[in-house]
Amino acid sequence: MNGRASAKGEKATSIRMEFEDNGKLAVLTGEHNANLAQLESALEVTLDSFGNSITISGPAAAAKKARRALEDIYKRLDEADGSLPVDTSLVRDALRWVEAGDAAPASGQGLDTWKKKIIAKTPGQKDYLGLLRSREVVFGLGPAGTGKTYMAVAKAVESLKKREVERIVLSRPAVEAGERLGFLPGDMKEKVDPYLRPLYDALYDMMPADKVDRMLVSGEIEIAPLAFMRGRTLSASYVIIDEAQNTTPVQMKMVLTRLGQDSRMVITGDLSQIDLPDGQPSGLSDAVSRLDDVEGIGIIHLSGKDVVRHPVVARILMAYESKS
Repeated sequence: MNGRASAKGEKATSIRMEFEDNGKLAVLTGEHNANLAQLESALEVTLDSFGNSITISGPAAAAKKARRALEDIYKRLDEADGSLPVDTSLVRDALRWVEAGDAAPASGQGLDTWKKKIIAKTPGQKDYLGLLRSREVVFGLGPAGTGKTYMAVAKAVESLKKREVERIVLSRPAVEAGERLGFLPGDMKEKVDPYLRPLYDALYDMMPADKVDRMLVSGEIEIAPLAFMRGRTLSASYVIIDEAQNTTPVQMKMVLTRLGQDSRMVITGDLSQIDLPDGQPSGLSDAVSRLDDVEGIGIIHLSGKDVVRHPVVARILMAYESKS
């Protein structure tokens, strides 16, 4: 790999790492050392691969970060018995944990769905997952791309798979600023489906398509607009209310009081994307302010640092956050 000058004023160091499995090492380094090049660019170090070893050269702090990133990626490969493809997203994940100064969770700490393990990719997601496991009601707030809905669906799927609940109920305001379904063409399913598509997408990503379809028919998975929650008691259910920033305080109180025995509820939303009419308060904002200290309820605020989409999305959101 190409040499690189050390950061001004910082002592350069060299770290040699040895790996037991050459096959896994080849996957780690990537085709034509592409993964090493990505780490070099991000951390401003030099990585030289020879035989079963990698030598890291550069400023001491950056070299230590590179070592932790390589250890994390290799550990993931080891847990997957070498079958895990190491692409740019996995390298970005390792860098994200290193920059946060936190330890990446092991695969055994992830959520076990039918198709894949869902593992927290940021410290914020790790805290969110802790709340999903320990609290009866969780509010997950944050911008798009932070995984707030995806991880909630993953926990619901895991709970259904383990028979901790009998069904999953997924809901969101069907139409921004008011659920005026009657003005939309088609039957009820055709009216509602476009607004619930992100929830369907998450389910199909975690479960075989035929299983999702069967459970939708049997009622083990129910996807419905928020208005359908009135008058019901949801027992032995995992309930997710998505896009909750577009609920009114009355709607939010109605939803929260639907929770029955042996049920869990997750409410997700982005308070910077409220589509309610001017002057109409958000039920999500109202609930968070009222319920902050209530036993059994967890509230987490994810940020641009927790965005796991394209890296530029995180930078965009952080720029907006810094000017707000």
